Amino acid sequence: MIRINENYRKLQSSYLFSDIAKRVAAFSQANPDKKIIRLGIGDVTRALPEACIQALHAATDEMARDSSFRGYGPEQGYDFLREAIAKHDFQARGANVQADEVFVSDGAKCDTGNIQELFSLDCKVAVPDPVYPVYVDTNVMAGRAGDWNTATGRYDGLVYLDGNQANGFIPALPTRPVDVIYLCFPNNPTGSTATKAQLKQWVDYAKANQALILFDAAYEAFITDPALPHSIYEVEGAREVAIEFRSFSKTAGFTGTRCAYTVVPKECMAYTAAGEAVPLHALWNRRHTTKFNGVSYPIQRAAAAIYSPEGQAQVKELIGYYLNNAKYIRDKMTALGYACIGGENSPYIWIDAKTDSWAFFDKLLNTAAVVCTPGAGFGKCGEGYIRISAFNSFENVQEAMERVNAILR
Repeated sequence: MIRINENYRKLQSSYLFSDIAKRVAAFSQANPDKKIIRLGIGDVTRALPEACIQALHAATDEMARDSSFRGYGPEQGYDFLREAIAKHDFQARGANVQADEVFVSDGAKCDTGNIQELFSLDCKVAVPDPVYPVYVDTNVMAGRAGDWNTATGRYDGLVYLDGNQANGFIPALPTRPVDVIYLCFPNNPTGSTATKAQLKQWVDYAKANQALILFDAAYEAFITDPALPHSIYEVEGAREVAIEFRSFSKTAGFTGTRCAYTVVPKECMAYTAAGEAVPLHALWNRRHTTKFNGVSYPIQRAAAAIYSPEGQAQVKELIGYYLNNAKYIRDKMTALGYACIGGENSPYIWIDAKTDSWAFFDKLLNTAAVVCTPGAGFGKCGEGYIRISAFNSFENVQEAMERVNAILR
């Protein structure tokens, strides 16, 4: 008899954004003449940078000629892209990352979900709360999360690191030993950012406890404060205890184009049951080459164009556009008397809704036709908050805030 992985039955409801999509679809069907403005899911709305488009076309033309056609490429990514990433994203900021430590993929969501396959099922996992749901759900699927506790609204087998207004949604270190720690800065969903000194505390904790940090830096391109680190590898000692994930999705509008990467330093170790140190670089390389066939050549050429002088300028303009949206949203919500975090160094604005988060979501949808994201979908500590995304046209953002102002003032 074929049997299922019973852990999948422990997943709570459907994926957050599926629930949102169902409510929006129902509203749209009932109100076909209403213009819905979507500021919920973090999907970009502007076209790819021109430098990327030109590179994409040129690479496609290469594929059209026998003399320059390319078949299977290296699963880890082409050297031209890996070298550009290492040079511009890390070495330029004083972080010692080498090209062969970069693994190109089709998304940070996939990588943050798949990385847990390298770890024992009895590893104790710590996740921030509020949390990007992928961190939790993939560990539930694997069997590390234990049972869902209705009374606490959490999984018994996970360690939750609470974020709240008191700590600026930057959680404190675990009060008990853990093995794997998920961190995300600039944070999704809250938009909070961490200083170098704050990250150093996590690195020191990981080194002292033989733990591993999984550092999600998908939104680092939105950091404009020169005092803030873009990479955990800007912190001394991080190469020994941290894996970093990045994405071109929000940086350059690649949500529909699909390209990202993960950095696994060669010094980064995990341990056997007998205490033998094993390089995670070799394990991830084996997993990556076994289960992934690589990102297509034209897409990697488009990604590499981001690092050209023209690409850098175009990406800077793109990021600035969304940050202007974020500032506009934050300013308007603050003027309405709502406390906000994020919207600076981040495309997300985390707002104290002063009420049940799903109720606030429904109010904005049903009375203003504006879609946000309810904080409860990001964990227990997200209840009472909403997330508004800056990813839309400025004109739509203006219209959305006019509607919101009309129902909340």
